[in-house]
Amino acid sequence: MARKKKGRDISGWLVIDKPAGPTSTAVVNKVRWALDAKKAGHAGTLDPDATGVLAVALGEATKTVPYITDALKAYAFTVRLGQATNTDDSEGEVIATSDLRPDDDQIKAALGQFVGDIMQVPPQFSAVKIDGERAYKRARDGEEMEIAARPLWVEELLLTDRPDADHVTLEMTCGKGGYVRAIARDLGQALGCLGHVTQLRRIWSGPFDAEDGLTLEQVEALARSPELDTHLLPLETGLTDLPELRCTPESAARLRNGNPGMVIASDVEYGDEAWASLDGRAVAVGIYKAGELHPSRVFNAG
Repeated sequence: MARKKKGRDISGWLVIDKPAGPTSTAVVNKVRWALDAKKAGHAGTLDPDATGVLAVALGEATKTVPYITDALKAYAFTVRLGQATNTDDSEGEVIATSDLRPDDDQIKAALGQFVGDIMQVPPQFSAVKIDGERAYKRARDGEEMEIAARPLWVEELLLTDRPDADHVTLEMTCGKGGYVRAIARDLGQALGCLGHVTQLRRIWSGPFDAEDGLTLEQVEALARSPELDTHLLPLETGLTDLPELRCTPESAARLRNGNPGMVIASDVEYGDEAWASLDGRAVAVGIYKAGELHPSRVFNAG
């Protein structure tokens, strides 16, 4: 007989402004402890040295994580020109150098090739699986791997500052699965000067903004107190990119049992993904078909 998980049945989102240092998993564990929550997860890993938005989902909100993972997100990052490292950031070893330093106009001209639908090869030190094993584990053993390029949508990539000849600050808005370190590496190669990331901050992710996030110090100070609960955002926040369809109590009961339920629709088309609500609370996510929602995820009432 499986042991029952300890903790509260609490659902919602807590936005953390992650500091440099801890892993994303460590942040989630801290939040879960602070809220005494049974279940927690996050929507998009940040490297330990990266800062910014880490949206932590609790309880039923973990079912909405895929919609935040798929949403657009924005990063501000600094690239060190003239050096390539084996990790594509400043934590790695310098493996090549260049004395070439492009000017601002050359950099701006090169950015265009990284906007739109692009193909990107993840860094050697990444969580991509190669033959069932994480690439970073094999890279730590000194193995150099062939990692297949992956599609990435880049909405925008802008030069925002040039502190000195060796550094350039950029802002990027992109879709799911983007590696900022790979952008820095590939930009350096395109310019012929090499490059790697020295600072990285996720400014926003879907509906979540770093400026609205709690620090870990605040989480610790408010841990196990009712005040921390007041910072929770409703699980419905994770569904803001999907259309909302209202339903009746009878339809809500059917949907929660995994059956199609009647919904009130306006601008939703046949085959669209949407979510059904009752009194503003999420009931289910599914596919809209001829007046009914066919559920793929259901949310427990409470």
